[in-house]
Amino acid sequence: MKCPFCGHPDSKVVDSRPDKGGAVIRRRRECEECARRFTTYERVEEMLPLVCKKDGRREHFDRMKVVSGIKKACEKRPVSVEDIERMADRLETRLQECGEREVPASRIGEWIMNELHAVDQVAYVRFASVYRSFKDINEFMVELQDLLKK
Repeated sequence: MKCPFCGHPDSKVVDSRPDKGGAVIRRRRECEECARRFTTYERVEEMLPLVCKKDGRREHFDRMKVVSGIKKACEKRPVSVEDIERMADRLETRLQECGEREVPASRIGEWIMNELHAVDQVAYVRFASVYRSFKDINEFMVELQDLLKK
């Protein structure tokens, strides 16, 4: 495995253990050149459905895109990286279990909003404001009022 610090192509595994209920293997590695340590995660590559975008394009599900969007919504909020990873894990599981070959991006966005709503309402509103592309403040206020009713 290439070292993220010095770019050396070889590293050795110094610790390996299952994580997240055994679905992921966490490995601590040490670069054979600079001796710095880093962590990698190994998971089974599962066939996830294609994501159907609004414009009709289809693309492979990208977990990092989901994690990035959730992180942006949770910026400066009391939501841990572990919480974000768990949300992404639940989303992936849901995609695997839905049994469909293609899933609309809108459904994935709704699932993410449901996850965020349960974890942090400010992060939920942030994500919803970008995801739903409110045209004006009135649409935004309707969403906030719905949130307050729940």
